[in-house]
Amino acid sequence: MEKIKQSSVAGSFYPADATELKNQIESFKENSKNTYTVTTRAVIVPHAGYMYSGRLAYEGISQLDKNIENLFIFAPAHKASFEGLALSDFEGWNTPLGDIEINQDLNRELQEKFNAQFNNIALENEHSIEVQVPIIQQVFENVKIIPVLVGMEKPETVQNIIETYYSDTKNGFIISSDLSHYLNDIQAKKIDTLTAQMIEALNTENFAPQQACGMIGILGLCGFAKKNSYSLIRIDMTNSSAATDDKSSVVGYGCWFLYEGEKNNFLKEYCGDIIKEICRLSIKSRLQEMHEKINYPQVLDEIGASFVTLESEGKLRGCIGSIIAYRSLIEDLLTNAQKAAFADPRFKPLTNDEFENLDIAVSILSTPVPIKFNDEEDLINQLEPDKDGIIIKDGQRQAVFLPSVWEQLPDKKEFLNALKLKAGLAPEYFSKTLEAFRFYTVYIK
Repeated sequence: MEKIKQSSVAGSFYPADATELKNQIESFKENSKNTYTVTTRAVIVPHAGYMYSGRLAYEGISQLDKNIENLFIFAPAHKASFEGLALSDFEGWNTPLGDIEINQDLNRELQEKFNAQFNNIALENEHSIEVQVPIIQQVFENVKIIPVLVGMEKPETVQNIIETYYSDTKNGFIISSDLSHYLNDIQAKKIDTLTAQMIEALNTENFAPQQACGMIGILGLCGFAKKNSYSLIRIDMTNSSAATDDKSSVVGYGCWFLYEGEKNNFLKEYCGDIIKEICRLSIKSRLQEMHEKINYPQVLDEIGASFVTLESEGKLRGCIGSIIAYRSLIEDLLTNAQKAAFADPRFKPLTNDEFENLDIAVSILSTPVPIKFNDEEDLINQLEPDKDGIIIKDGQRQAVFLPSVWEQLPDKKEFLNALKLKAGLAPEYFSKTLEAFRFYTVYIK
């Protein structure tokens, strides 16, 4: 490589000494809070100085599939104003850890297909890409980068680039972005929590530029995830006050990775054991008036709805849950576990003697979707046994059956009639004001 871009923020955003830099990145690995073993090909990571957000950036980048050969880095422009996307015509990028190759073949494709322009001046003193490079060098043995500085551009362009190159498993994607800027700690946490919820729900219609400096890249990845029914899973969130103790003016940081599937399936596969343990400890703390600290992955801070079902010697001992997600899943689990044990009106409160032999099952619910039907027969025909959870509602009357109820009531009409009885309605009841909703669950037992 003859034409190399020299580092511009070494010594300010990260150490200029190679040994010190390696040691700092190694400390991010040692202090990592990420417990997932899943690999991904797309992440959102922050780009502040390493003392502020280096650990989060490492946790995201280290989650990337190590078989990736080309890493696209989409980052916002802080120093220059321009339309479209800016590329570098340098052959490589230098940091204290050496040189990393820039894939000029893919750069030329971006120029031809997406009207990206070579603009070395825009990238010259830009930190939002460079801070990712030493971590990439430490994590990957052999990878090329495609640095893309995002100016005044539509999110759909970033989404289209991801869609174009994602089918090749050799390609990976980094979205570089910090969150809110220069609010006090309380305000920042409020705004950043809202931002996280929008990212995790893939509902970014009202996303504002003040929420994240890398908004265009974030929206592009969210659009791609939504189109493919993928999910963005939170690894961690923090802000600069964690490093400085100054809560008067902070910058927010967050880290997410792309999961090729629905979030609830991820929860079952990667968090099933900790979810059951959370419910067990919640019940135990009430019984024995003790409190154990629960370490849990931050994905459980995402909004979620759950039902906690308790069984003793194969018989139902309590079941309480939430139909609509309105609080964090961790809070929902803790509350519903205790209510199932001590506040289900069908049973007496759980005792210490029963606790040891208690079986705990958790259902994580999807968002309910209305069922459109003309009459009762039409509604019955649309029900899918063993799959649908069903909610019916008419005025103040409402009832819900989880999909597991199909085991006891496999006949569609009997299922619906029993649900009516649960709502306080006669089995033969039907009216034009009756509403029905379906949802799905993942079952953790």
